Amino acid sequence: MCMSIFLCNFAADLNLIGMKRSILVSILCAFMAFPLAAEDVQYITQDQFRDRIFDYKRELDWNFKGDMPCIVDFYTTWCGPCKRLAPIMEELSQTYCDQVKFYKVDTERERELAYVFGIQSIPQVLYIPMEGKPVLLKGLYPKEEIIKIIDELLLNKE
Repeated sequence: MCMSIFLCNFAADLNLIGMKRSILVSILCAFMAFPLAAEDVQYITQDQFRDRIFDYKRELDWNFKGDMPCIVDFYTTWCGPCKRLAPIMEELSQTYCDQVKFYKVDTERERELAYVFGIQSIPQVLYIPMEGKPVLLKGLYPKEEIIKIIDELLLNKE
């Protein structure tokens, strides 16, 4: 919503300058085509996982590297429940964009990472709070249940 208000004000300012409509439309489309990265689910590799979340090759005990809680969705492209979970995670990544980071890991491409976490069935979602151990849940949960998990486990709301 904040982005649309910005774009409307931006468009009004450009109209005052007298820009041609086609240039204005091109600029607005460019803004709409590239949403802010903080609001999206980010696809990560095992190397990015070790850099951003936990370096399982160097550390034996869990040591979260992130600056805010995160969620890691382990999926594959052919999985039906994973496909149903994807739009839920996208929507929640927008809702919680300034509180929780959302990541996706393709278990067929990142087999080592899937092995490290014992991923044998999908979808599985790893919820990582700032303090304490992560929680790995198997299966497709309803959106309302995922919201409850985020609020209670990651954000410590009651």
